[in-house]
Amino acid sequence: MNCLTVRLLAASLLLASPLPLAAQPADHEAASQQTQPRGSRGSGAPEAARPSAERLKPLPPDSTTRHTISVDGRPLSFTATAGTIRLYDAQQGNPQADIATLAFRRDDSKAETRPVTFVFNGGPGYASGWLNLGAIGPWRLRMDAEAAYPSAPPITVENAETWLDFTDLVFIDPPGTGYSRILGGDEVRKRFFGVDGDIDVLAATIRRWVEENDRMLSPKFIAGESYGGFRAPKIAHALQTDQGLGINGLVLISPVLDFARFNSRLGLFDNVARLPSYAATARQLKGQSVTRNDLADVEAYARGDYLADLMRGVKDPAVIDRMSHRVADLTGLDFDTVRKLGARVPVQVFLREIDRKNARVGSQYDATVMGYDPTPFAPRSGADDQMRLGLHAPITQAMVALYHDKLAWKVESARYLFMNEQASRQWDWGHGQAEAVGDLRDAMALDPHMRVLVAQGLTDVVTPYFETQMVLDQMPDYGAANRLRFRVYQGGHMFYSRDDSRAKFRDDARSVIVR
Repeated sequence: MNCLTVRLLAASLLLASPLPLAAQPADHEAASQQTQPRGSRGSGAPEAARPSAERLKPLPPDSTTRHTISVDGRPLSFTATAGTIRLYDAQQGNPQADIATLAFRRDDSKAETRPVTFVFNGGPGYASGWLNLGAIGPWRLRMDAEAAYPSAPPITVENAETWLDFTDLVFIDPPGTGYSRILGGDEVRKRFFGVDGDIDVLAATIRRWVEENDRMLSPKFIAGESYGGFRAPKIAHALQTDQGLGINGLVLISPVLDFARFNSRLGLFDNVARLPSYAATARQLKGQSVTRNDLADVEAYARGDYLADLMRGVKDPAVIDRMSHRVADLTGLDFDTVRKLGARVPVQVFLREIDRKNARVGSQYDATVMGYDPTPFAPRSGADDQMRLGLHAPITQAMVALYHDKLAWKVESARYLFMNEQASRQWDWGHGQAEAVGDLRDAMALDPHMRVLVAQGLTDVVTPYFETQMVLDQMPDYGAANRLRFRVYQGGHMFYSRDDSRAKFRDDARSVIVR
């Protein structure tokens, strides 16, 4: 959800000082094993209004239920377990958090050796509902443009494209999201709401789930969306080197791999990265069917003449005119508007101008999805993002219904926090560079059998696909060409909201997970 401007991107995709943790099921027993600190990838209520963990009723015991759905005309029977893993302070043994996990395990296979995929979204501050109900889990909520509004019915259907057909699934909600609770007070919360603490928590949770469920022999994969795609290489490397757990592969969905390279205020690459997605949006809004192959000329111009002209600066009117004519033609924007901007079109300007005649604003998460502009004559649009915020209410209610009705895991006196805005606002990005490229390089180099799929949408302008392409172009050769695969689908950040893209994505994921 998932769901993937620079400030909003940073708040959507998140980092604290390392936290030594020990993880156990939420049975209040002392930790039997400890993890050491790691060495050297809304709607939160105000804090005063949110009940503290101590005043909330305890989370219920784990609930296990059995289900059957139809996939490609055949029955798929599986066991679902909704529950928690308790994390402890490794030094003093104090409870730190109860991490909510939702596991789906196929019944007609040998569990000990069947692949298992750990799934989370981003934000930071999102629970895993986007990927659970949008693409991967056994039940699916409609998330296309026609259903992206708060009063849309939160009705789920069987997901014919569920990955449960070829891998068991474990959805993880980071501390302070979903039903996961932070138990250790403000200092613990501060550490969890940051890059390093977040990675330690999720790595410890994965390791403990594997050990508690006797899945040491299972091939293990991690799937993360948006900021979750930033998390995934870091978690994999932490598991390899600190936790003693090998990861067979990663699926990075609409990720940001390097915040520093593309999101500096005066950066040139940011303009280059978004131009192909702008062009794809403009063509689709004209009714054209667009694939990445159709954008070859745009990509060549963006990394060639456009970048060269950007590097010439802003003092040559002839250069500005030349760029502005081409950019206006590619983006569908008015030449005068582009010329005033020096052919450097910020995201919010593009989204507002692309359909200004109808007083509608595009979504950062899929620029072809339009919402009404509540302030059409103001200097800046005040529109909420239609694709992201329009789906918050349906996903939240569908997740609550899933827990209550299908999984028999009802949490009393507690709110399901699909998005925790406090985490997003308070996230500690640390003191180094906010990038996961180094972890991806190191993890793949350390394990020659690790496989990686990177998946993105054409019309996503919050994490544009061409940005990721430029990052991956700098990755070294790791032997077999198919160890690192990059796929671009119709749609935006949550491209899986489109039926055809979801099916293709499922097939590409299967090719990475199943050997």
